[in-house]
Amino acid sequence: MRIASGGIQHETNTFSTTPTTLADFIRDSQLGPQLEGGNAIIRRYAGTGSIHGGYIDGAQAAGLELIPLLTAMACPAGVVVQQAFDTILGWFLERLESVLPVDGVLLDLHGAMVTEDYQDAEGAFIDAVRKLVGRDMPIVVTLDLHANITEQMARLADVIIGFDTYPHIDMNERGCEAVELLARIVRGQVSPIQAYRKLPLITMPPMQCTLREPMQSLMKQVHQMEAGPEILTATVAMGFPFADIHHTGVSVLVTANGDHELATANADELASMVWNLREDLQPQLATIEDVIQFVDQHPDDGLTIFADGSDNPGGGAPCDGTVALQAMIDAHVKGGVVGILFDPETAAQAHTAGVGKPIQVRLGGKTDNRHGNPVQGEAHVKTLSDGVFTYRGPMFQGVEDNLGPTAILVIGGVEVVVSSERRQCLDREMLRIAGIELSNRRLLVVKSAVHFRADFGAVAAHIFDADTPGIHRPDFNAYDYQRVRRPIYPLDHNVSWP
Repeated sequence: MRIASGGIQHETNTFSTTPTTLADFIRDSQLGPQLEGGNAIIRRYAGTGSIHGGYIDGAQAAGLELIPLLTAMACPAGVVVQQAFDTILGWFLERLESVLPVDGVLLDLHGAMVTEDYQDAEGAFIDAVRKLVGRDMPIVVTLDLHANITEQMARLADVIIGFDTYPHIDMNERGCEAVELLARIVRGQVSPIQAYRKLPLITMPPMQCTLREPMQSLMKQVHQMEAGPEILTATVAMGFPFADIHHTGVSVLVTANGDHELATANADELASMVWNLREDLQPQLATIEDVIQFVDQHPDDGLTIFADGSDNPGGGAPCDGTVALQAMIDAHVKGGVVGILFDPETAAQAHTAGVGKPIQVRLGGKTDNRHGNPVQGEAHVKTLSDGVFTYRGPMFQGVEDNLGPTAILVIGGVEVVVSSERRQCLDREMLRIAGIELSNRRLLVVKSAVHFRADFGAVAAHIFDADTPGIHRPDFNAYDYQRVRRPIYPLDHNVSWP
């Protein structure tokens, strides 16, 4: 059995003013100027906690021939330039056509990508693949938990499998599941029938976390449903609310083995459960001033984490926000760390000066005017690093990445990890390589909404969701939605469903 695989990953924040270009995909994918496939993908992802890692591992375990054609990703930011999308899609289609015939196709997509021409970029991608391989070729798609799943995606794919976890620690597992299910389809052992439901509901990242309620109970129900012999897979996609498009919001998919009524009944049951949790899915936020006061009142509790999700680069924010940092300086916080702040100009300045040297900085606040002003003053260069690291925590485990030239600066008594590449702080190794161990720190500001919990959660005594400004702020009042379908909860309160 020969299976082709590939895809493109981007979570598009339409409120960002920074477009996503082909150069961004080439830089972040780390697979060469034309996104090399084949053995290059296998070398990078085999045995790792990634979707393609799951494809590779699953195919090997099942004795299948996997043909990885292309995998592209770029750090979340603004709308994808159409030329970038068209180029990458063109490369994938050319490579797919060159290896036909195959028995099936695996597509590693995100589900929340927006281009200049397409609100539903993944739907356009699947459509192009479907037109090439025909109606009878089985296509199994894996999507992020934050996917804004559309009717087009569901109609064109034989099966859609979404992540079950946030933080996304089950990527390898879902990739293996996709391989196994595709193989069963090809062998004629199962006949998938998908039921799709779109809810008039949008939710924010903090409460989408599957390490806390109500998502824990919801995912338990998903897994109980999947334990039934005739349910092949079930997905709850919580959506990506920072994409102002028609299809933004929560979706439910249930795939049964040849039984349309069973798929429909289970999809309705699952969708109703999500709808009944709509009020519980709204976050509670804390200001940095309140958290500083809390830390002062609990000096012996251990590490407190302030999750600055409003400036989360994993959701398209610039990662150079300074609101929390400035408040910590003003309050003379001891044992405070900010990680990671993206400022290649200041990182280069630190590397030029060298360890132990004072430098005059204009730190952060350079991308836009929505995340705080630059912090100005004298900083001390504490350590320097080349920024190369390997994820050791549960998410992306085994994948190598690069923060670029990195420095720890001490300004106003606060340690700031300054990077040259924009990355979400979701793994303790990202701090260790810069010289930060958390055992004697009191307050850590992470540029992350939820993913950090997978690795940092074990060392945190307290975690607060940040009330700070930004384009990833978990507060619907902060956004002027123009394209989202209406009525929709909680933008509208008189919403009934079904």
